[in-house]
Amino acid sequence: MPAARDDQGVAVAALYQFTKFDDPHALQGPLLAACEVQGIKGTLLLAREGINGTIAGAPEGLEVVLAHIRALPGCAGVDVKFSEAPTMPFGKLKVRVKREIVTMGEPDIDPLLSVGTYVDAQDWNALIADPDCLVIDTRNDYEVAIGTFAGAVDPATPSFRDFPDWFRDNRDALLEGKKKVAMFCTGGIRCEKSTAFLRAEGIDEVYHLRGGILKYLEQVPEEQSLWQGECFVFDERVSLGHGLAQGSHTRCQPCGRPYPAGEACPVCGPDA
Repeated sequence: MPAARDDQGVAVAALYQFTKFDDPHALQGPLLAACEVQGIKGTLLLAREGINGTIAGAPEGLEVVLAHIRALPGCAGVDVKFSEAPTMPFGKLKVRVKREIVTMGEPDIDPLLSVGTYVDAQDWNALIADPDCLVIDTRNDYEVAIGTFAGAVDPATPSFRDFPDWFRDNRDALLEGKKKVAMFCTGGIRCEKSTAFLRAEGIDEVYHLRGGILKYLEQVPEEQSLWQGECFVFDERVSLGHGLAQGSHTRCQPCGRPYPAGEACPVCGPDA
């Protein structure tokens, strides 16, 4: 993480790691305390399958908490994507223990045993431009609505839990004439499970974007990008653009959906 500057704003870290925690409840208290001491806010989820979340704070404090996380079993190489916010993008701190760190509802899927092939941001354009490749956006419908990759299939699912049924129901039509499948999500974690799921369904040539959309927007210049629109993020910034710059969307308070600032929510209307 770069050194702090007075004008740097708030540092934001999106992270996840699939690993085996024998007792995630035992990790919850010390992790919560480490965050509180450093004034960190955001959400961290712990489960037997690992850790996931996005947190924010002063760069120095964030690094202390990340050092704590890296010391957890199997987390030395935790995947972290950094960005900045002009003000604190979270209202509170939550460290919770859940059944899954990203909910798919397929208990036999284990990304530690089998996942797709990682593709770096610099190589992603060539892959998804291949006519033999089926490209799937694994995110929720409201996320896809404000931005996605050109040519990607939108499952139009309201939650990630719906993804397995959607794929099974549409498998034959989706795979017709396609030799490989490429999938992407915001930071990479949903693709860990979705590629593991497709491999369990018997599809061998499966790829996913390493570091997700956030890493792509950070590393690929806008003039070379195949990304269209903005990327929804689960904090008060709402959306990010190329270079991880602040986006132009706001979020409807009643329904939570993102929409362009200055316009009316497409679900709740102008009176929301």
